Parts: sequence; C-alpha cells; structure tokens
Amino acid sequence: MATQDTPLNDVVRQVTERIRERSQERRALYERRMADQHGRGVHRGELSCGNLAHGFAACGETDKGRLKMMNSANLGIISSYNDMLSAHQPLESFPETIKDAARAMGSTAQFAGGVPAMCDGVTQGQPGMELSLYSREVIAMAAAVGLSHNMFDGAIFLGVCDKIVPGLFISAARFGHLPSTFVPAGPMTSGLPNKEKARIRQLFAEGKVGRDALLEAESESYHGPGTCTFYGTANSNQLMMEIMGLHLPGASFVNPGTALREALTRYAAEQTIRNTEAGGDYRPFYKQVDEKAIVNAMVGLLASGGSTNHTLHLVAMAAAAGLTITWDDFTALSAVVPSMTRIYPNGQADINHFQAAGGMSLLIRELLGAGLIHQDIATVFGSDMSAYTQEPFLEDGKLVWREGPTESHDLDVLRPVSEAFAPTGGLTVLDGNLGRGVIKVSAVEAEHRLVEAPVRIFDDQNQLKAAFESGELDRDVVVVVRFQGPKANGMPELHKLTPFLGVLQDRGFKVALVTDGRMSGASGKVPAAIHMTPEAIDGGPLAKLKEGDVVRLDANRGELSVLIKADELAKRPLADANLDHYHYGLGRELFAGFRHLAMGAEEGAGVFGGFEADDLARQQQQIQEEDA
Repeated sequence: MATQDTPLNDVVRQVTERIRERSQERRALYERRMADQHGRGVHRGELSCGNLAHGFAACGETDKGRLKMMNSANLGIISSYNDMLSAHQPLESFPETIKDAARAMGSTAQFAGGVPAMCDGVTQGQPGMELSLYSREVIAMAAAVGLSHNMFDGAIFLGVCDKIVPGLFISAARFGHLPSTFVPAGPMTSGLPNKEKARIRQLFAEGKVGRDALLEAESESYHGPGTCTFYGTANSNQLMMEIMGLHLPGASFVNPGTALREALTRYAAEQTIRNTEAGGDYRPFYKQVDEKAIVNAMVGLLASGGSTNHTLHLVAMAAAAGLTITWDDFTALSAVVPSMTRIYPNGQADINHFQAAGGMSLLIRELLGAGLIHQDIATVFGSDMSAYTQEPFLEDGKLVWREGPTESHDLDVLRPVSEAFAPTGGLTVLDGNLGRGVIKVSAVEAEHRLVEAPVRIFDDQNQLKAAFESGELDRDVVVVVRFQGPKANGMPELHKLTPFLGVLQDRGFKVALVTDGRMSGASGKVPAAIHMTPEAIDGGPLAKLKEGDVVRLDANRGELSVLIKADELAKRPLADANLDHYHYGLGRELFAGFRHLAMGAEEGAGVFGGFEADDLARQQQQIQEEDA
C-alpha cells in the first residue's frame, strides 16, 4: 500500500486548518447532535410490539426472526433507482444483492426508501431544469424520511448523478451516527467519440446537419446502462466519494452488469455491517467525514478538472457536516494542485479511458505521494487512505484487492504530478465590480482566457438562439444571461448555449459568457463566469448592466469587471425582470418556498442553511450557563 512520501503540502495544511478554525462552533454543535443521537440508539429495540410489527411485517421469516432478536445489524437501503435514466437503471438489482449479502452474514437489510433522480441531460434547456438544483434538497429530505423510522444500524446509499449524490450525502451527514457506504452503478461503456459528438452538435447549431443526424450521434454516444462517460458532475461525484473514503477502493468506475460490479456491491453490504456496532468496528459517518475528508474532495476535484457544480454542492455538503468552506478555499488549493487528467470536455478521452490509464488508484497514489491529500482519514474500508491505491479484481470468483499501477498507461489521459498537464487546478474564482463567480479553465485554451468586449444582455436563455441565428452576435461579445440564480428561477444549467458560443469562438471572435446561473458539469472551451453572486434578482450588479457596456473577463488574474466608473455603476437603477413564466408549469409552482429560502451561490445555493443560526445561539447560551 502507498503511503504519504512527502509531508502535507503547506497550502493544503493551511486551508484545512482555516476550515477547522472557522467551523469550530458549527462542527461542535454537529458532533454533539450526532453523539446524542447515537446515545439514544436504534429504537427498534424500544418499540412497542405494534410498532415493531409494522417495521418488519413484509419481511420473510428468517429476517423477522433476526429483527426480533436485536443482536444483529439491520441496514437501511436508500436508492435513486428508476428505469428511465441510464445511470440509475442498473441499481434495480442492487437491493436484492445487498439483502442476500446481509443474510449470509446473519444480518438483515431493508429498502428504507427511494429518492427522485432527474437527469439534466433530459431537461437541459427545458422548464424541468429549473427544478434540478433543488432536487438536491428534495433528495436529502426524501432520504431522511426513509431513515427516520430508526430501524437501522447502518445505511447504504445507491446513487450516481448530479444532484443525487450531494443530496444523499447531506442526508447521510444528518444521520451521521450511522455508518454509511455509498455504492455507485458505474459508467456505461464507451460510445461515439466525444470529438465527433461535439463536431455534430456545432454543425447542427450552424444549420449544416439536420435533427436526424444530431439524434443519431447523441444516441450513439448515450447508448446503454450506466453513467454518461464524459467527465461531468456525475463522474466528479464518484471521484469525490472515493477520495473521501466513502466508496470501496476502486469502486467508482467499474462498468455495470459485470461480475466485478456485483461483487463490489455485495462486499459494500458486508463491510457496512462490519462497520456497525453489532459488527464490532463502529465507524459512524460523523467521525469519518471531517475537514480533512472535505479537503481531499476539493483537491481531487481540482486535480481532475471536475465539475463547476461542486463549487455549490461541496459547500452545501460540508455545511451538513458542520463545516464551512468558501470559494477562496478552492482558489487557494487550485494554486498548488496540478491538473493531472484530460477527460472530455478537458480532452477527448472518456471516463473508461481514465480507468484504463490507471484510474483512481493511480490518481490517489500520486496525490498521496506529493502530499496533496490527507492520508489520515477514516474510511469505510480501513483506518486511512493507503488502501485506496489498490484495485479490485476477481480471483476464482472471489473479490480481492491488489496494488494498482505505479505509472500511467496513457499519458494523454492521466499524468503523474511531476508531469502534470498544468501546474494549477482547473477551477478559479473571479472577483470584481460585477460580484463574485466561478470559472472552469481546464478546458479553455490560454488564448481565450482574456476577453474584453461589449456585452449583449439576455434575461432568458431562449432569447440567445434567435440573436445567434440573426447574426447579431457575429462580433467580439460578452454574453450576459441574468436572472438565472437560485432565487430567480432555481439556477438552471445553461449548457444549451454552449454550441452557439462555440461556433462564435471558432469564427475567430472573442467570446465569453457571464451568468448568475450554472453551466453543465461538462463546461467546455468557451470561458464562462458562472454562479455570479449576488444574483441579479437579489440586487446583484448584473442587474445594472446596459447593452454595450464593456466587460473584461481575465481568468488568469481572476478578475471580472465592467469598465465604467464606480460612481456611475452605483447610481444605475436595477433592471426589472418579469419572472412569472419561470414560476409555473411542470411543477415549478411547488418550489416557490425553495426559491424564497434560497441562499447565495457561494453559500451552496441551498435552503437548509438557516436552521443552524438559532441552534448556534442556543449552544452559546448553554455554554455560558454551564461556565457560570
């Protein structure tokens, strides 16, 4: 097993310490709450006969007998299965595998509840996308409902994609007294090469091929069960879960429908049972996931050029575990974490090529060896991260782990720290008189990272297509799409705009996007300042821009400003926006409360943040009373 060959990087250590210090009161409250819940125990042992009978009425006789005895572990399964979406369809068979594995160990497992799983690939550019970000909160609450029966000694979370894993993580954190293991479904096998897919998308945007050609290309790309193979939010989720030790080593990118995938799922159930109190090696989530684990996730995200969506999700996920991280933490880490992968849209390879080149075991080996991640974090598999340089294999039908590769099998896809594609990470923060935002630079060529041009303003993404087709955008231009933030309309992804902006860039124009909305986790070659905060509807400076204002976006310096005098900008009135069409239809009216409660992008754009304020105040009062 690999160990940390060099001391922890100074910046990584300093960021970790800053997170620990700023989170001290919040984390203390979280740990107290989790310890209290653990002290109250799993209450199936205290239920009345009628209550308990309801809890196992549908079980078979063997499972009923074990649940009555109270001396073995019972796992709660939370799943995002549905058979419409490729990433989640393989999860259909996982509960039976988990139950069978539990029975073989003299324990039990019950399907505690399902959570919704929506696909941004289906809703991209459609009204349903405006529910996407807040599905994270719905997932967290739905999982909480399932686990609230308190019949369980441990939990297994089955989920893969964009908002699903962050939502499940938030719920796992709030049930942090339970040992919890995350189990992925794996990526689909490789289809149409990404370069060809992108080429046909742009040809369609220019009107040079028809819808039939576009649909054929998309179908050849997204062609079977499993996660989409580009490196977007879904696969970033898997990488982060593994580098935090919440997956089994090497579990992230094994294809579905294989014997190895099933063996890993079975072992995950067995290991979760071992991690329960009944199993003799109690490892609750709240003692496992701390500031070191969160920093590991941030470093892994930066080293791999992962999804910009995690500058929202990781903030919300950390908060659920009583930890406060900021965009400045991402920026500080990005300055010392090298870019080690080239996976589409940062290159032409897909996630299966990354796995073949050395995958997670080599990435973790390199980051450990360079002192860029914490080795000393508890994991679902062992006492630290050293085991995560191993890979799983089947030997005579038995699951074993062997040391992974020490060198990359494809330097065009995965490189060691010493030969990194770039010395810094793939994300950075932009700051200036237009507010603060995030930009993903790993896929943006150096010559496109500085854009200074007049703005063209849109209050709805659907307006851009008409402007593009009429030739209004055939110039150097900074496209501003505003009133797309969490309070305005739920902060949809604007990936639908990418082909149009890409065409303009290919025509030789200087092009950039500025928005208080999101871009896809597969944000690509056009520089995009996203997640701008404060958002326009909340009085943000984007609402003061006028057509023709010159904006300067400098990704190298981390600057984003409109080139007018400060006093002129201050005097300008805020633009009005009619948002009614965003708030009704396809269930959007049901999310009015979420929009009302939404926090800013830098705070994770969630709705749960306010619940701690009163709790912290009460904690301070209690401490003062105890001291007195």
